[in-house]
Amino acid sequence: MIASFGVATASAQIHPAKTDTIFFEDFNGKSLDRSKWNVEVTGNTVNNEQQAYVDSISTLYLAHNKEAAGAKKGALVIKAVYHPGYSSKEQRHYDFLSGRINTRSKFEFTYGTASARMKMAAGAGAWPAFWALSEGKWPDCGEIDIMETVGDSSWVSHALHGPGYFGNTPLAYRAFFPKGTDVTQWHIYSVDWSANALVFKVDDKITYTVTREMVEKYGKWAFDNPKFIILNFALGGGYPNGVNKLKEPYFGLSQTSVDRIKAGQAKVFVDWVLVTQSKP
Repeated sequence: MIASFGVATASAQIHPAKTDTIFFEDFNGKSLDRSKWNVEVTGNTVNNEQQAYVDSISTLYLAHNKEAAGAKKGALVIKAVYHPGYSSKEQRHYDFLSGRINTRSKFEFTYGTASARMKMAAGAGAWPAFWALSEGKWPDCGEIDIMETVGDSSWVSHALHGPGYFGNTPLAYRAFFPKGTDVTQWHIYSVDWSANALVFKVDDKITYTVTREMVEKYGKWAFDNPKFIILNFALGGGYPNGVNKLKEPYFGLSQTSVDRIKAGQAKVFVDWVLVTQSKP
């Protein structure tokens, strides 16, 4: 057994793990690539969020040149829009519209590294997220929140949700930026996902590690199944309210943020999304 271990180790050194790109989107085209992305239309929001998601170039479009400054070429823009009195097909009424896209049934993966280069507007109650979810009943299906921010520009959060650890999950962490840096600048947010751990990173620096053992203290490990990617920009709701305690003018959303939305300044930019896997 010792000899076999030695041979395997030597072989691994001669043939290091190869990283394969299994998904890449650089948002450099003229419009969103619908062969990769679904645009969600929802008029029944959860978490007391204040927006309806719509399929519109007013809330989802690709930017180039000056508007996409800092991106390699183009960038996806998810923009919050003030639209008082909007009525969804479910007959729910909203004052705000926004965007949410996912790769459900078009690209799903199990294990690997998922990364996105993003920047976003600050403002209490502005709630953009980059995350991964599986088919099936929530939270049993397992949710990986790679990056969330609720308006405090000094930090982003990472979290896991699953059976026995959801909502105000104990498996969450606030990653604070170094002095002079915040969410309004470009950063790379990522997670290294394996069969036994999830390692979250900001700008390639490890910020939070969750092991299978840590998860199983609360419930079943829900991270061996295929997951799809989601990018969205929510407004207000339970998580922001839990941080900012605001109930007026909207639940979890400040007047300053409302003014920023009205001025057309509440935008999330995504330069690219990349998923890789290492194979021997």
